[in-house]
Amino acid sequence: MKIRIKGNSIRYRLTKTEVETFSKVGFYEETTEFKDHIFKYVLQSKEHISHLEADFKNDTISMYLPEKDKLAWANSDRVGFQNTIALGNGKELFLLLEKDFVCLDETIEDQSDNYPNPLMDKRK
Repeated sequence: MKIRIKGNSIRYRLTKTEVETFSKVGFYEETTEFKDHIFKYVLQSKEHISHLEADFKNDTISMYLPEKDKLAWANSDRVGFQNTIALGNGKELFLLLEKDFVCLDETIEDQSDNYPNPLMDKRK
């Protein structure tokens, strides 16, 4: 699972295996270790919500997907989910959860578990 943060925007991208694991157990976690701390980012399914939600506690960003969407996501063509949360201070937090596609450009990153990019056929 990859995370991209820019300003008040958080995006998670998951490979096929990560989406399948999440759909089965309702939880997926990654960690980045620093000298004195471990930063975690988590995707978790949650009952009684209708859109993506998120919080930041104990050095962990948690993004929550409605439980009802968890199972269907792995077996559908749906790329992902998004939501904008009003923070109550006049600002907003944009959340995006996506399947990770193979890059169209050259990269050294292992993409063997990524989803086929639907734009690949259009480039041929």
